[in-house]
Amino acid sequence: MKKILFPIDFSEASINAFIYALKLADSIKGEIITLHIYDLPQIDYITVTASLNEIYDIAELGNFENYKDEIPLLRNIAEQNNLGHVKMSNVLDHGNLVDKVLKMINSEMIDYVVMGTKGATGLKETFLGTATTKVMNNSKAIVFAIPEHCKYHPIAKILFLTKYNFEDIKTVKKVIEFAKVFGAHIDCLHVKSSHATDNDVFMEEWKKITQDHDSSLHTIRKDDVEGVILDFIELHKINMITMHVYHKNFFEKLFQISLSKKLAFHVNIPLLAIPE
Repeated sequence: MKKILFPIDFSEASINAFIYALKLADSIKGEIITLHIYDLPQIDYITVTASLNEIYDIAELGNFENYKDEIPLLRNIAEQNNLGHVKMSNVLDHGNLVDKVLKMINSEMIDYVVMGTKGATGLKETFLGTATTKVMNNSKAIVFAIPEHCKYHPIAKILFLTKYNFEDIKTVKKVIEFAKVFGAHIDCLHVKSSHATDNDVFMEEWKKITQDHDSSLHTIRKDDVEGVILDFIELHKINMITMHVYHKNFFEKLFQISLSKKLAFHVNIPLLAIPE
């Protein structure tokens, strides 16, 4: 059974992303492991009157009780969406979120990580949260990042960003398998700078790989890479972006967009990062 790790802090962003975790689990016949990370209190040693163990025990008990009270909320969401049959287990831990997520990916042999992300509120802020970006760049599992205000829609059109190179051939095969689960169309897109030389060595192989799936190959020449991608998303009604994660920090760059772009099109679709 495929395993989906779902870090949750019970914020609006993470609760919203839970629907995607449920739908993914249902589609791949997988199970969800929720992970809630909390901080232990900072101790002022001068004013401590009880032992540290007692203080930490009380803090851990309080976090456990709070977490236990929140679990029925997740089960209710599942049942309201006719997904109460999805297998789910819950983990409570303390420490650094990114470290714990990466450790669980290895120890539990996680296939997917689904994470809710906070949207940017300023021109210079990035679309993805720091924790999500770090997990994407270091995870051996596929990371599914869900924007805070992204309401669930069936995954019907997937945009795969590529350069049609050898490194992406293995990745596009994974995207095709993912798309088959949802019956989704794939648009593969390469944005070339206007002065770049043509290098289509692998294009014939790409055509062979994608010919048996509902997919299209696109190449657009323009220097405004981010602008082209955002326009493509809007024009083709894309509801998920995916790419090979060796393009480190590209997600951040992509969503550092101008005010006019933000007003014209608010990006509220999931991002799928596929590791090397």
